[in-house]
This record gives sequence, structure tokens and C-alpha cells, in this order.
Amino acid sequence: MNKKDLNQQISLGEDSKRQFKADVHNVDSLAAEMAAFANGEGGNIFIGVADDGSVPGLSNSDVSRINQLISNAASQHIRSPLTVQTENIAAGNKRLVIVLIIPKGIDKPYFDKNGVIWLKIGSDKRRVNSKEELRRLFQSVDQFHADELPAKAGIDKLDKLRFRDFLRDTYQQEFPSDPSELLTLLQNMNLATDTGELNLAGVLLFTEKPEWIKPQFIVKAIRYPGNDIHSTKYLDTEDFSGPLEKIFADSLAFIMRNLHKVQAGHGVNAPGTPEIPISVFEELLVNALVHRDYLISAPIRLFVFDNRIEIISPGSLPNNLTVDKIRTGNSNIRNPILVSYITKGLLPYREIGSGIRRALENWPEIDFQDDRDGAIFIVTVHRISQKSSGKSSGKSSGKILTLLTDNPQMTIPQLAQELGLSTRAVEKQIAKLRLKNLLKRVGPAKGGYWDVCNT
Repeated sequence: MNKKDLNQQISLGEDSKRQFKADVHNVDSLAAEMAAFANGEGGNIFIGVADDGSVPGLSNSDVSRINQLISNAASQHIRSPLTVQTENIAAGNKRLVIVLIIPKGIDKPYFDKNGVIWLKIGSDKRRVNSKEELRRLFQSVDQFHADELPAKAGIDKLDKLRFRDFLRDTYQQEFPSDPSELLTLLQNMNLATDTGELNLAGVLLFTEKPEWIKPQFIVKAIRYPGNDIHSTKYLDTEDFSGPLEKIFADSLAFIMRNLHKVQAGHGVNAPGTPEIPISVFEELLVNALVHRDYLISAPIRLFVFDNRIEIISPGSLPNNLTVDKIRTGNSNIRNPILVSYITKGLLPYREIGSGIRRALENWPEIDFQDDRDGAIFIVTVHRISQKSSGKSSGKSSGKILTLLTDNPQMTIPQLAQELGLSTRAVEKQIAKLRLKNLLKRVGPAKGGYWDVCNT
């Protein structure tokens, strides 16, 4: 990093990845900051930079003293010890700035020497102060899973007919008539806890009314007129509850009844083909139900608009997953018990990590948004004909240039909304325009602008 890069980082201000400190004297305070970064996504502490972004810098003696503090904090005041890096940047007038680089921890959670776990919340940090936060932290490093939590429901809540049929069809086994044998079987199948309660997986899969036990784990579906959310106007609405198998079937039926049907050369009495293949929504709904964060007490929301369908799941992508990674088939199992039973045929779950890729192969006009601050994951399926999108690409690129000439600060989502395209389609058009030297980006992603080149 050089001085120009340093100034650019400072200009972005403090956030969950950057923190400024004019100086450091307290090793315990520094250790707490480092633990908070390590328990999150990692980040940088700029020492020699004041909170207001000014750069008083550090003397050579300050640098020597602070490096010793950093070493002590990382090795002796954090459990487990952290491996960090530092970089000295010349700030002018014989002053230096230390960039302390803290990686995302691989041995979470990290404690300070007093046993306190710290988390980054924006540009600040705070203690973990609830069981839910601690569970989520352990979940992020695969040491705990929400679907194994006791659900405060006895085995008497089991849907005996549903579970009997599953045992018969999957294991060719009879339903135990003795309650103690039934409990032992459920425990061996990872559906009940050692204390005799059904766990969350057992409730979601094999009770008749899971919503009586966990009322928040349902799907709320609404068909809105137009392309915006209305507080009072809707064309169709329904809440879907019951075992996951039933929620899946009901949610899929809701989507399909609100899609257009294309005759495609068939007679007028033929049922027609859905405008978007049903397989797309099979894959996306299974992913939403199986991979959502069940530590968040909120429903999955399903919105149908004139130009798109949105599936909004509680919880951002787990661990180191990104949108780009899931597009290529990478996965990280958040609820392994649920996955193990879904793969036995309860839902159309074909191969771990392949669902998103298959959906995109069948319908490329899908966007994904991983909102970590809001703790939600949004899938947007655009209701755009694949044939027409290819034919109109030339017209779209011209419209993009026109829009950016009038408003160089327009963002890609704004362009997509204006053109009625997906953000993915707009990104492809912009990439082509940049290759042809018809368009270039000036400045950073935030705060920069588009320059339409004269030809």
C-alpha cells in the first residue's frame, strides 16, 4: 500500500472493515479490537489516523512501541492467539502510519484475556450478550447447527402417519409401538435430543403442525399489482405452514398460479407452458427452506410482481460463501440434519451445491443479493423472455449510454430498474461497452461516475 492507496482508504471512512486510531497505549483495548475483527470478516486498523480522517502519523519511536503492543496483544491477550501483519506507510514529514491487518479468524470465537467475546457492529464493537449471538457465532464455524436445537416439543407431537410412511418407504422399517423404542429410534436418527425432546429438524420435518411449536418458520406469499410493494393492494396472498414438504408444495403452487402460461404453438385448450420453467423455482425454494438461518425468528417471504419474483430468506450467506461462489456451485451446509433428510427424497434435492447452478442454466435472468447488514438473502427471478433479451441487447446498450450521458452517477441497479433488465444483464452490457472504449468508470464504485466516451 502506498500513500495514494492509504488516502483512498481513509477517504472511505470507518466501517466494519476499517478502523482509525491516532495512537495506541492500552494493550487490552487493542486486543479487544483485534478479537472483534477476527470474529467477523477481518479488517484493518490504521494507527496514526485520527477519527476525523486527519493523519497526525507516528514517529519512529512510536512505531517501535506500538509494534511491541501489537505482538503482545496478538499472542498473549487473545485466546486463541492471532497471526496478524503490519505495514508501515510513509505519511509525510517523517511520520508513519501503521496498517494492522487482521485476518478473518479460523478458530472462532476469539476471547480477550477476561473471557469476553467481541463482535464488530459497523465501525464499533460490542460484547456478545445473548445466547442467540453466541449460537450464531458457533454456527459460523460449523461447531453448532440450529436444526439440532431442542424445540420444546415431546415425541407425542410427532405426525405418526407421516413418520410411519417415511420409515417404511426409506428404511423398510415398521413404526415402533413402544414409546421408549420410538424415542431411541428418533435419537439415533438425529431427530430428538438426549433429554427426550424433538429437535428443530424433527419438528420441521415430521410434526403435523410445526407452526404451533415454531410459528415464525413459515412462508408468507403475496402477489402485488405492478412492480412495487403496496401496504394495502394485493392480488393474491397466503401464508404457508406445516411440514417442510407441504410448505414447499404450497409455495411452488402459489408461484405457478401467478405466472403467465405460454401456448407456444399448442391449441387454445392446451394448459400452456409456464413463462419460467418450474424447475427453476423447485431449486430456489428448496434452497430457501433448507439453507435459511433458523436462528433468526422470521418467515421466508415470497413476493410476485409484474416483472419479477423475489424469495427473501432470513440470514446472509454462511461463512466464506459469496454470490460469485454459489453461482459456480460452491456450498456450505448450515443445517446438516435437514439436508440429510431432504436428500432422502422429502424434497426434490438433487446434489449439494448444484441447485443454484441448475436454476441459472434453466433461467439466466436471476440475481442474488447477500445483505449481511440486514441478515437476509434475496433471490430475484426476472420475468423476461430469454429470446427477447438477446435480441434487445443492442438496443439496451444504446439506452445505457443515453441514460449515463444524462446522469453519470446512476448505479447498475438503477439502470436495471429503468431498462427492465436484471443487474446481471446490465453488467454484461456495461462490460461490452467498456471493451469497445465507449464507456469508462472514473473513481471508486461508491462516489465515482461513468464517463461516456465520444466516438
